[in-house]
Amino acid sequence: MGALGWLLDAQVQIAGSPVLVREIVGNVFGLVSALLGLRRVVWAWPVGMIGNALLLTVFLGGVFATPQAHDLYGQAGRQVFFFAVSVYGWWRWRRNRRADAGHAAVQPRWATGRERLAMLLAAAVGTAAAYPVLAALGSWGPLPDAWILTGSLLATYGMARGWVEFWLVWIAVDAVGVPLLLRGGFYPSAVMYLIYGALCAGGFAAWWRTSRAARPAAARTPIYTEAVA
Repeated sequence: MGALGWLLDAQVQIAGSPVLVREIVGNVFGLVSALLGLRRVVWAWPVGMIGNALLLTVFLGGVFATPQAHDLYGQAGRQVFFFAVSVYGWWRWRRNRRADAGHAAVQPRWATGRERLAMLLAAAVGTAAAYPVLAALGSWGPLPDAWILTGSLLATYGMARGWVEFWLVWIAVDAVGVPLLLRGGFYPSAVMYLIYGALCAGGFAAWWRTSRAARPAAARTPIYTEAVA
């Protein structure tokens, strides 16, 4: 239990406040996952899942010992859902790569009008449904936490589908997440959210360019544009 015990208990001082090493490590895994996702590499999914497992323990301050002692159930819950959606994303990208050997695991494309409407409805319904649940559980900051949970799931699913818009959803999540995490004292996570925001802007531009370049060949690659079964 030496290395594991150290990872669970180790802290560092940042700006005079104690911060868990596992919060830093979990966010580094998340950042690497995002970079791999930008490059459309299949390993983005399992790397992100490791970060999800670590951050789950960070946002359940009432269960695991944390300096902040805040329970952000939306942040914690999204790690669980991330893990589940990542299994789907990992499977889908691996299948696409096998079907189109030698190419990237997914071909970026813009969502259809129907898919965009479904995303907007899911964002509204998901946030409205998550808010009273998180408030009842005693989540710290239940309304922004509800959007962060819902938006993160939508962005992760959009990444699995190859929708260019998923980067914009992530930026909207980061815009809400940074002030919430700063107020809660989760400084490494807040800094990572800022970095994610810049990365998402670059990822959006890169996927947009790729989608434009690949548009003439879209009709020849139906595997990337199939509807949800």
